[in-house]
Amino acid sequence: MSDLAQRECVPCKGGVPPLKGEKLEELARQLPDWEVVDEHHLHRRFRFKNFREALEFVNRVGELAEEQNHHPDICFGWGRVEITVFTHKIDGLTESDFVFAAKVDNL
Repeated sequence: MSDLAQRECVPCKGGVPPLKGEKLEELARQLPDWEVVDEHHLHRRFRFKNFREALEFVNRVGELAEEQNHHPDICFGWGRVEITVFTHKIDGLTESDFVFAAKVDNL
C-alpha cells in the first residue's frame, strides 16, 4: 500500500502552481500504474470481467470521490473503467491528485 493512500485530499483554493519537474516525478514513481500525461493529469485504465464489475468499481470510486471531495473524470463501458485525475481549480496536478489515485488503487 502506498504511503500516499494514508493521506487525505486537501481541497485546492487556487493560487498555487501545478506540480512540475522533480516533485511531480517523485510522486509519479509512487504510482507506477498511473500515467502522467503532459504534466497535466493522471490517467489509468482498469479492466474487469464484465459491465457489472466495472459499474461496481465506478460506484466505489464515486463514493471515495465524495468522501475526499476530489472528483475525477470517469469513463466506463463493458469490462473497462478509465479514470483521469487533475485539479480543475489550477488546471494541473497537485499532491492531492496523487493521494486520490493511490486511494483508488486500494479499492
